[in-house]
Amino acid sequence: MAADPLPPGPRLPAAFQTLGWMKRPTGYLGRLRARYGSRFTMKLLGQPPFVVLTDPDEIRQLVTAPADVLHPGEGARLLEPLLGPNSVILLDGDVHLEQRKLMLPAFHGDRMQQLTGLMEELTERELDSWPAEEPIVLHDRLQQLTLEIILRAVFGLDEGPRLDRLRERLSAILVFMDNPIAMLPPVQKRLSGHGSVGRFERDRAAVDEDVYALMAERRAEGDTGRGDILATLLAARHDDGSPMSDTEIRDELMTALVAGHETTASSLAFAFEQLARAPHVQTRLAEGDERYLNATINEVLRRRTTLPNPEPRLVKQEITIGGHTYPPGVVLIGSAYLMHHDPAVYPQPFAFRPERFLDEKPGTYTWLPFGGGRRRCLGAAFALLEMRVVLRESARRFTVSPAGPAMPARRRMITLTPGDGGRVILHAVTPAAAPTSAPDAALSAA
Repeated sequence: MAADPLPPGPRLPAAFQTLGWMKRPTGYLGRLRARYGSRFTMKLLGQPPFVVLTDPDEIRQLVTAPADVLHPGEGARLLEPLLGPNSVILLDGDVHLEQRKLMLPAFHGDRMQQLTGLMEELTERELDSWPAEEPIVLHDRLQQLTLEIILRAVFGLDEGPRLDRLRERLSAILVFMDNPIAMLPPVQKRLSGHGSVGRFERDRAAVDEDVYALMAERRAEGDTGRGDILATLLAARHDDGSPMSDTEIRDELMTALVAGHETTASSLAFAFEQLARAPHVQTRLAEGDERYLNATINEVLRRRTTLPNPEPRLVKQEITIGGHTYPPGVVLIGSAYLMHHDPAVYPQPFAFRPERFLDEKPGTYTWLPFGGGRRRCLGAAFALLEMRVVLRESARRFTVSPAGPAMPARRRMITLTPGDGGRVILHAVTPAAAPTSAPDAALSAA
């Protein structure tokens, strides 16, 4: 069967389309959806054609397509300079499935429960530093918190000089990654060794040196019963019985950092932004109802998606989706943002209403903050646990009000974050009125 012409889309030069995609990431997508319908084509600088899909059935076909037909790993290749070639995000086919199987035990629900106490300790320490009764920008503070949680719970670092060094160097690397243009392979190649790219390369090499030294020490110690994710990866075995190599583990640790740092910090900042304008939701959360807390988190992740276009998939073999046939070389994207704001799927899609998730679980192909199918984010349970811990403790301590008008989301690398950095005003709750913290509910499925 011959491939069909690509779906219609804007005829603007790729430079102008790239500018719209970067500067107005949600508004631009919304305008294209309104003009061209449920599927449309974008052309971005230095990239193959991107076809955006928004119909639930087409997204189902997309995320369940055979692994040899669509390659999500190749669709995310711009992340390789930081993640490394062994990252589960960048692998495809049987190699991806094997690496994913090695990673699964590290993010199992039981393992996450073991990390709850550490997350609570670090969260309480961070919230102790938050001032009340004055405007506060939360995104940067939440980034510090999520980085600290990853360094302690994922990398397994203890307090000391190595933790301090890695915190500083990884922070610099993550700031560099905020710029989508700087991460494009042609720019990386041209500027290698110079300016901000040279600094990024030096910081990356220094981080690798520390991480490999940490792994050597932990291997020498043997099994000490530590509950961090590094310990699980060190114990993992391939199908032939061989351990994961240091390079594989390094790449997966960096993957956990990149996938779980900015996304969770931004999701939490969006949560405070939404709660500040929803006093009734705050009242329900203050009652300590875990079911309502989970529904609120689901609604935050729907309403303010940090990954608007999760897991782009490169077509390797001709495929028909929704009656339309696509040739090799095209990238297909299931748009989480447009799906989450489709009134046919979510009535009043721009309203913040956690109640919509009280009696109905998020749909497999209509709620996509963690992607879908065999590529669904391995760290979903980790991120959801972080959000529950932070929002539960915050509801015990504070009420939240706006510090200014609502601002459009802005792009940071491949993620979205509040346009004003999550600027709100916190009001201290008197101890007598503070609700009792309820035990953590069962982890959502990952």
